[in-house]
Amino acid sequence: MIEPSTSEVVCAACSTPGTGKFCSNCGASLESMTCPGCNSTITPGARFCHNCGRPTGSVAPAAPETAPAAAKPAAASLPWIVAAIALVTLLAFLAGNGFNSRRGSSLDAPQNALPQAGLDDRGPAAAAPPEGAVRAPDISQLSPEERADRLFNRVMLLHSQGKSDSVLFFAPMAITAYQMMGPLNTDQRYDLGRVAEVAGALPLARAQADTILVENPRHLLGLILASRIAALDNRAADRKAFDARLISAHQAESARKLPEYERHEDDINNALTEARRLTAAGR
Repeated sequence: MIEPSTSEVVCAACSTPGTGKFCSNCGASLESMTCPGCNSTITPGARFCHNCGRPTGSVAPAAPETAPAAAKPAAASLPWIVAAIALVTLLAFLAGNGFNSRRGSSLDAPQNALPQAGLDDRGPAAAAPPEGAVRAPDISQLSPEERADRLFNRVMLLHSQGKSDSVLFFAPMAITAYQMMGPLNTDQRYDLGRVAEVAGALPLARAQADTILVENPRHLLGLILASRIAALDNRAADRKAFDARLISAHQAESARKLPEYERHEDDINNALTEARRLTAAGR
């Protein structure tokens, strides 16, 4: 009985000795092949025919190997490139909308602020204008005194409603209107001081109170404004002193029936009530 050949063959691909048809290490063929081009016998594991140089088919040609490898990075990065372009486009779109929105808001603020604050001077009949027809009252033709008085009333109403943003919008207009009037009388100084007070411009408000009290140390509006500023400055002793002076001067000053006292009667009554309450409480 003839035993099968067990002679070992060295694999041409990895140099590992082996038997059979394929290398046990790398899987390369261990049998002789025939060149598909010239039919010459090729050594096992050879990649090219030793006669004509044609690839044996045991490995892929070099070009197909390198071509996909070069194409892979571009193909893999394509989705990221598309996503980046889309993101840049989206950001540019949003930025453009934001700019137009801010520009529109800044241009429309004077026209829109009054109806939103309920301060359209056209009265109740104009409280509900036609949809899309927003129009603010025109104060450009008013005298400086009328303009300042109109803006003072707006600021005080907004302050009483707790609309601090609208107060800060209108207060600079009111302050400018008073500054354009030249020398102010006592009534106008009190109004300017109140606008400055609610807008947080305490040095300006304090200056108006000081000026009023220099002219008349017993003037009720000057004492009221000075007391309010002292309270905001946390100067309790000064506030207490101004309140005491207000209580002391009230009867005699009220008898003078000054126009500003009549115009600000509510302010005087409210301030007097609070001053008496704090005095009774020992504060």
